[in-house]
Amino acid sequence: MPAFDLPLEELRRYRPEQPEPDDFDAFWTGTLEEARAVPVGARFAPFEAPLSGVEVFDATFAGYGGHPVKGWLLLPAGGEGPLPAVVKYIGYNGGRGLPHEHLLWPAAGFACLVMDSRGQGSGGSVGDTPDPVGSAPAHPGQMTRGIGDRDGYYYRRLFTDAVRAVEAVRAHPRVDPSRVAVTGGSQGGGITLAVAGLVPGLAAVAVDVPFLCHFPRALRVAGSGPYREIAAYLRAHRDHVDAAFRTLAYFDGAHFAARATAPALFSVALEDTTCPPSTVFAAYNSYRGADKAIEVYPFNDHEGGGPFQTLRQLEWLPARCAGPATAGVAVTGAGRAH
Repeated sequence: MPAFDLPLEELRRYRPEQPEPDDFDAFWTGTLEEARAVPVGARFAPFEAPLSGVEVFDATFAGYGGHPVKGWLLLPAGGEGPLPAVVKYIGYNGGRGLPHEHLLWPAAGFACLVMDSRGQGSGGSVGDTPDPVGSAPAHPGQMTRGIGDRDGYYYRRLFTDAVRAVEAVRAHPRVDPSRVAVTGGSQGGGITLAVAGLVPGLAAVAVDVPFLCHFPRALRVAGSGPYREIAAYLRAHRDHVDAAFRTLAYFDGAHFAARATAPALFSVALEDTTCPPSTVFAAYNSYRGADKAIEVYPFNDHEGGGPFQTLRQLEWLPARCAGPATAGVAVTGAGRAH
């Protein structure tokens, strides 16, 4: 389809006023402190897979509420530690899938932890992690589950799981905790931004066509995809508009980006009606780290750069994760960098 959003020269300057909750940092600090009251307890059980180039482990760790979260850990076969690592987050409705779907980063010499997405995993790739928390009436999908209350919103649990995934891989004896990167596309990109704003000491952040950014504009211009779930919910619950936007302000990728300092590589597609380019640039232009770049794909929709962006990441990320192994990296709560 033709470009539908702002012209590229305007997108590169796009910095909308996005008021954030006064207690944004306190909310996330408290959320993570509550989660850390339960030890992460990461377990990595050897998994028999017909793959000769990698070692595969069935991973389990404690996420939000101490709930068990599944994942895959893949290590280069026969490699010595400590290794740099990539934590990979999955797109909307996908799950951790099967180990052979995640061979890229082990082939490049990285440990790779693939986090399952609780309550998802029935669209595109299978999942194995239930979400034991219910919610008030919601539109089908995840976007409106608990949307009337920040404490019960689905993405509070998923973002907490994602932070704990970094803590889990940092605890592995063959991983260098100072050389951990995070990556994902679409929903996985939105999760990546949240983790970038919540976890200090990351080596790099790779964010592709991110979802969960600049909700007020996304709901006005997105023509397809999960943002429409919120619109459908609010068409029915006409009296919940203000409450919904109050909740969403705690989960906006642009607010997390303003707290993130790790080197970052973004991608955006100018014909993307699922994650409109203005919402991606709102997060990118807010990103606090000085070492940042964005790859622009003018004629692509939500598939974005695909293998071309993967190649760009393979060229970019190893340099950010290079360097000698160091002692453990402390993981603390949220907080805007000053």
